[in-house]
Amino acid sequence: METYFFQITLSAVLIVLLPILKAIIKRLVVKYGRLIQIHELRIGQVKRILSILLNFTFLFIIAMIWGVRPGNFLLGLSSVLAFIGVALFAQWSVLSNVTAGLVMFFSAPFRIGDNICIIDKDLPIEAKIESIRTFYTHIRTDENELIVIPNSLFLQKIVSIKKTGS
Repeated sequence: METYFFQITLSAVLIVLLPILKAIIKRLVVKYGRLIQIHELRIGQVKRILSILLNFTFLFIIAMIWGVRPGNFLLGLSSVLAFIGVALFAQWSVLSNVTAGLVMFFSAPFRIGDNICIIDKDLPIEAKIESIRTFYTHIRTDENELIVIPNSLFLQKIVSIKKTGS
């Protein structure tokens, strides 16, 4: 028991610290989201993503405390990611959409309700942003057509925000 006292104590501290850090991060995200006037649904999505990242970070730290070498941990993680990559063909595309969703949250170039024009020589689109989700952005045209655009593609397009009458 004494040989593992340090690991047990440090693990217990981290287990107590995890919910406290999650609460602090969630409050900061909510404050920031409200400051830049982001929709509550979007704030909730970002809180979930950051919570998952924090959980993985804590698992990694606890594994290091208990003596798992970083090389072994990364080898195991790469095996899991390889399995996911084979099982889910578009894994990196999904990851890029989640990352683009986070970029759109923190940089706030667009907001729900904005009227936009996607400048594309083949298919220009004028629409209103209906929702910004973790993977996709939903926009609706004047003809009531719902268009779903992957976030990574949405960030690659030239988009102008149309000013509404003041």
